[in-house]
Amino acid sequence: MTLTALISVSDKTGIVEFARSLHLAGVKLLSTGGTAKLLAQNDLPVTEVGEVTGFPEMLDGRVKTLHPRIHGGLLARRDVPAHMAALQEHGIGAIDLLVVNLYPFAQATAKADCTLDEAIENIDIGGPAMLRAAAKNWQDVTVLIDPADYPPVLGELKAGAIGRATKFRLAKKVFAHTAAYDGMIGNYLNAIEAGAGNAGDTVPARTEYPTVLTLQLTKTQDMRYGENPHQRAAFYRDAAAPRGLLADWSQLQGKELSYNNIADADAAWECVKTFTDTPACVIVKHANPCGVAVGSTAGAAYAKALKTDPTSAFGGIIAFNTPLDGAAAAHVARQFVEVIIAPGITPEARAVFAAKQNVRLLEVPLAHNTNAFDFKRVGGGLLMQSADARNVSRDELRVVTRQTPSAAQLDDLLFAWKVAKFVKSNAIVFCAGGMTLGVGAGQMSRIDSARMASIKATNAGLTLAGSAVASDAFFPFRDGLDVVVDAGAACVIQPGGSMRDAEVIAAADERGIPMVFTGVRHFRH
Repeated sequence: MTLTALISVSDKTGIVEFARSLHLAGVKLLSTGGTAKLLAQNDLPVTEVGEVTGFPEMLDGRVKTLHPRIHGGLLARRDVPAHMAALQEHGIGAIDLLVVNLYPFAQATAKADCTLDEAIENIDIGGPAMLRAAAKNWQDVTVLIDPADYPPVLGELKAGAIGRATKFRLAKKVFAHTAAYDGMIGNYLNAIEAGAGNAGDTVPARTEYPTVLTLQLTKTQDMRYGENPHQRAAFYRDAAAPRGLLADWSQLQGKELSYNNIADADAAWECVKTFTDTPACVIVKHANPCGVAVGSTAGAAYAKALKTDPTSAFGGIIAFNTPLDGAAAAHVARQFVEVIIAPGITPEARAVFAAKQNVRLLEVPLAHNTNAFDFKRVGGGLLMQSADARNVSRDELRVVTRQTPSAAQLDDLLFAWKVAKFVKSNAIVFCAGGMTLGVGAGQMSRIDSARMASIKATNAGLTLAGSAVASDAFFPFRDGLDVVVDAGAACVIQPGGSMRDAEVIAAADERGIPMVFTGVRHFRH
């Protein structure tokens, strides 16, 4: 029995070679428009869909495959005699293989000058209809949307027949694809502000937050459990995420990542990426940095970071913004660590950890991208916000005290501020010389965080004399400032904005320390 393939693609990658292989396997080729022209130019015998339907393409190409001779050929079940009799009665040929990819709606609407009319014309109608028809009838029709699937399908075809497992896998892929396509269109249209649709030939104003939001994520792995052993969990990846985010990892060795591993690894990776001028190391435990430092090498940065809180670093996640070499790996291997992340891990470093096969080694490309949005699930809903990608530069700082910080103090203040951004609020961070000295995280009052940071530094045997302190939000009263100064702080960085700013500034002047305001808050919940 001669098989028939219908091919209609906007992405022509590999299609000529695939069609030629189908032809050599005895498959009859049907096609539309530009695809049919391309195949004919490459000396492949191809029948235009219009010859099958008896109708030419019309309405500027909006109607070409929406016809019973096409959808009947896709939807007829071969194991139902009445279906096959209906095909024969109406002279409809069965279509056994469908190759379609859809109009490039995403590419069109990504252009800054895309008008509503242009967006609408890039909404595919016939393509999704055919894909859904073929995927519904997956037992009898093989449906492809991805050039990566051409070789395995050809392999099975040449071996005798395309298997049911392959057909079902491809059908599932199609329904996920058409759902994503419709969701993308819905997100675009629902983001257009009221009234913008009245002028389709202009570029419509769009809001960041559509009235209806559709998301699609792909499961990468099931996990042994979630935050706790009685919870089930899985990890899903966003296919549209930019390069350089944690989900871009390659695991070189180690046990399967756990739910908590991934959450903590993300906190460590996002923090370490903010240091761009020198090697840096971040150690995270329970989503909070417990040690952060910069140094001349990865090993030097790690040694300084570990000093902050060696107790909490036990079983932590360690991230580097520079390749991990053998010397640094030898230092890290002396402690118990769950995950190590770096933009590269040298063969020498891998050899160090070869004897510790449970340690998870992750390589992630170093690209200073962030997620466009953050999401947080609440009962019955989802909170969505733009990512906290705001970094304060030196020239944005406002000195509010009589004392002006020295250049060295400004370096320490900006370092402390970078770290505080990734510490759970309320956050107080003591730093000096390119390393954290004490981190107070997640306390219900800012003054308790200040005391906790001081206690941790003391427990680690570190002195806070002459240190810089960052507070992720303003000091509501002077008592918090007094606590950090009493502990040894010599300068302070904070957002400002309290009703009692004048009181806190006066306290800093009274204590003889410089203080700068950023005008930016970094709550992290």
